[in-house]
Amino acid sequence: MAFGHSGFGGVRVGTSGSMGTDDTSEPAAATITPYEDGPLLVRGDFALVTPSGERIDARRGTVALCRCGKSALKPFCDGTHKAIRFRAGTTREG
Repeated sequence: MAFGHSGFGGVRVGTSGSMGTDDTSEPAAATITPYEDGPLLVRGDFALVTPSGERIDARRGTVALCRCGKSALKPFCDGTHKAIRFRAGTTREG
């Protein structure tokens, strides 16, 4: 089942750490949607932290996280994936 226009299913992450697919009926704290050859779109109640555990201020309830590695605003997407014609190189099985 596709979620949005990504071509991939979204993943819901619950507040207690439980995870499910986009067709679950359980409420989720955040929904993460990988956009084909683009960013990860994170919606909902979530926290971004550095590898050392420091909080990153997202300033909003929806953010786009970089997957191409070339954003000047890491960890956030700045659209560079389009300019460099980034290809994720993965497909969803199943």
